[in-house]
Amino acid sequence: MEMDNMEQTGGAIFEQGKQSIKVPVPVYIRASASVVGTKEGKGPLGSLFDMIGVDDKFGCDTWEEAESTLQKEALTLAIGKAGLKNSDIRFLYAGDLLSQSMASSFGLGSFGIPLLGVYGACSTSALTLASATIAIAGGVAQYAACVTSSHFASAEKEFRYPLAYGNQRPASSSWTVTGSGAFIISSRKGECDRAMLTGVTIGKIVDFGVKDSMNMGACMAPAACDTILTHLEDFGRVPSDYDRIITGDLGMVGQQALICMLREKGCDIENVHMDCGIEIYDKSQGTASGGSGCGCAAVTLSAYILKQLEEKKWKRILFVPTGALLSKTSFNEGQTIPGIAHAIELVSP
Repeated sequence: MEMDNMEQTGGAIFEQGKQSIKVPVPVYIRASASVVGTKEGKGPLGSLFDMIGVDDKFGCDTWEEAESTLQKEALTLAIGKAGLKNSDIRFLYAGDLLSQSMASSFGLGSFGIPLLGVYGACSTSALTLASATIAIAGGVAQYAACVTSSHFASAEKEFRYPLAYGNQRPASSSWTVTGSGAFIISSRKGECDRAMLTGVTIGKIVDFGVKDSMNMGACMAPAACDTILTHLEDFGRVPSDYDRIITGDLGMVGQQALICMLREKGCDIENVHMDCGIEIYDKSQGTASGGSGCGCAAVTLSAYILKQLEEKKWKRILFVPTGALLSKTSFNEGQTIPGIAHAIELVSP
């Protein structure tokens, strides 16, 4: 990009309120792709996903390799849809739930794209999109890619119990989505852009002292509440300014907690709120409170949310994936489970 354009888009012009960024130049989601497992394919959004696995190992020997394959397939599809080559992508932002983000490391190495690994637990899809948007609006990249994933079996192995243990799930528990979403972000308007990214609110760590790893909604709802309130204040908006305010994976328990917490603050979002974890599964699928995982918000955004913006059924939405910041070590040491949420404002192209 030319230097004068970089100067115009850099510096304080980005700042908006306490912790938000107003994107001063057009930034587009050029293309996206979603790859999911068998359970997700049988859910309400099944017909909208780009690829559904024949089985959840995707032809691999291990669950971790399967998750890497999810990312590889999603990014390949997204780059192809955008009509680009790997070499056109300046930066790749990616993350997952596994130790040292191993699904991303092994899944994306062959693309040969400079990688910025990010971790925000289940809020990672928003964190990758925010990072890419800042880079492109700042004039340091023309194209960037964002990829996140989760896998039910690899997550259970990482955070809870071996699957063979057969533990019972309480009603507050969530089901980790097997899926990967990939997005191509561009500074140039294309013929079929899916949405424009116009604002970002970076969330803070919020810890209400919850220690129950089987109630992720309760862990993350306070962070979602904080970020939504901050975003509305920073941009001088009210809930009705959005067609939807969409959280990532609070599930049914977390949704009710969020709505009640916001009402106590004088903010009512019930009429416009939607949660990806509720939308992705049918109640008959036995997923208790709903879906979760990095892949939950990512595949729902790609398959369903962007479709509504693309078709101009919605004009403006606030996308707020949430994350529970725990590890095996912190949980086994009796630590609390802090939450975080990041918000992305998307408008119809």
